[in-house]
Amino acid sequence: MEFKHTSVLLEECIEALDIKESGTYVDCTMGGAGHSKEIIKKLSKEGKLIGIDQDMDAIKTATERLKEYDNKIIVHDNFYNIDYILEKIHVPKVDGILMDLGVSSYQLDTAERGFSYMREAKLDMRMDREAELSAYEVVNEYDEEELTRIFKEYGEERFARRIARRIGEKRSEKPIETTMELVNIIEAAIPNKTKVRGSHPAKRTFQAIRIEVNSELSILNKAIEDSVARLNKGGRLAIITFHSLEDRIVKHKFKELATGCTCPRDFPICVCGNEPKVKLVTRKPIEATEFELEHNTRSRSAKLRVIEKV
Repeated sequence: MEFKHTSVLLEECIEALDIKESGTYVDCTMGGAGHSKEIIKKLSKEGKLIGIDQDMDAIKTATERLKEYDNKIIVHDNFYNIDYILEKIHVPKVDGILMDLGVSSYQLDTAERGFSYMREAKLDMRMDREAELSAYEVVNEYDEEELTRIFKEYGEERFARRIARRIGEKRSEKPIETTMELVNIIEAAIPNKTKVRGSHPAKRTFQAIRIEVNSELSILNKAIEDSVARLNKGGRLAIITFHSLEDRIVKHKFKELATGCTCPRDFPICVCGNEPKVKLVTRKPIEATEFELEHNTRSRSAKLRVIEKV
């Protein structure tokens, strides 16, 4: 299957990065190279693009789509390791970093990847197909209390306990192996009268499992801190989120880095000595225009936040 993915907030991201021709830029979630290609087109031969992705399908596609450009380095890894990656390729500082969080259209539309609650596939959901933990292990090996916690925290699912209990009952008969088996279990666990028209009952649970499998939230704080540490003065970090949990983490971490002082409010003077590391470029998130929403429905929940190193 061809790697098809429409880059969200493309023009807004390029503008936000304030690209310098001879600068060095990192696309942490390269995907099909949509954002990467627009970045590298703005660079001179002295500039450099570093593309990172944990999905080998994305790496292969991006490598092919950027083959005409020599001023690039493509790395198969998780952006959680950005500090190690830049150290390894001898790049001390960069001028801009982009993170496009969430699942690509290609991953959702490729049934065998097991991300979609609309397509039959083996339970998987790994962005990095070389990773050990998959959705199968989460669904079949986590105890009911842990499943309940994940569904509540990562899916904000009000029927988390009922779903976890139903999973426990079904897997005691035989392992739950496919996405549609799981969907049927979730649908049976949720009372009919509470099901929202137009919203799939399995959406929140699938989101929660995907986040757990890929450690999507737990890696964010460190990845942001390490990214800011690697920025040149005036360099920018732009992050696109797709659900409230991600956006909340990014918003709070950006605010923390822009505030500096962590002393309690009732302290008469600052004793921690922390100074602001960044300034907020966007105080409110940038969202898709009506035109983009018409042409790419998956941009509906996208929010772009940007900070600049001081």
